[in-house]
Amino acid sequence: MKYITSALAFATAVAAHGYVKNATIGGKEYILYQPYQDPYMSPKVQRISRPIQGNGPVENIAISDLQCGGYAAGGINGSSPAALHAEAAAGSDVELYWTLWPDSHVGPTITYMAACPSSGCTNWMPESSAVWFKVQEQGREGTSNVWGSTPLQKAGGSVTYTIPKCISTGYYLVRHEVLALHAAYTYPGIQFYPGCHQLRVTGGGSTKPSALVGFPGAYKPTDAGIKYDAYKAQTYIIPGPKKFTC
Repeated sequence: MKYITSALAFATAVAAHGYVKNATIGGKEYILYQPYQDPYMSPKVQRISRPIQGNGPVENIAISDLQCGGYAAGGINGSSPAALHAEAAAGSDVELYWTLWPDSHVGPTITYMAACPSSGCTNWMPESSAVWFKVQEQGREGTSNVWGSTPLQKAGGSVTYTIPKCISTGYYLVRHEVLALHAAYTYPGIQFYPGCHQLRVTGGGSTKPSALVGFPGAYKPTDAGIKYDAYKAQTYIIPGPKKFTC
């Protein structure tokens, strides 16, 4: 009962709004890190995804939590390597299923990848090194109310990214996020909901992506896609580097 109480207390301590709960990778279903269950499980559950802080946001673009979530500042569930990798072929799609997303929290979905050492991702932390390349982004459709986050407002909503066909075979860390812009025009009202999972990519090519960025570092408070009034009918520029293509 003690552990259940602790979990519930932390759950109510953060502002809700969502996280990736499971994924389809290489034709296999994976349950991702469960922030209100996994920390209290014994023995420890092995996942392909790194710890996150819960269903609440990261609200500071200058701290390490921006990279993969976690709550390093508070000493609780600070992000750390996962125990496993999911195997998938280069060129294949990965589908990430979110918990139900609030319709008030409009914003883009963005996905990055980073090449891990040849030994894998299980002992690797990128820190703030420029290692990330963008592989997916979905912003605002013109000046409408349709955003990358819109499909997540229905039960079972998901985001799909494609592993670039030309990247090298090997191990990769994937960083996926939703940005909630409902108060971004009064920065730092913007909210980031990042999470990371680990892949072993097979059947790849030999291309090494360029335009690499670090987290923190890739976003600045003055970026057009960060300080933005989502309540105005205006175009939206997705932050970060250009999407990598083969």
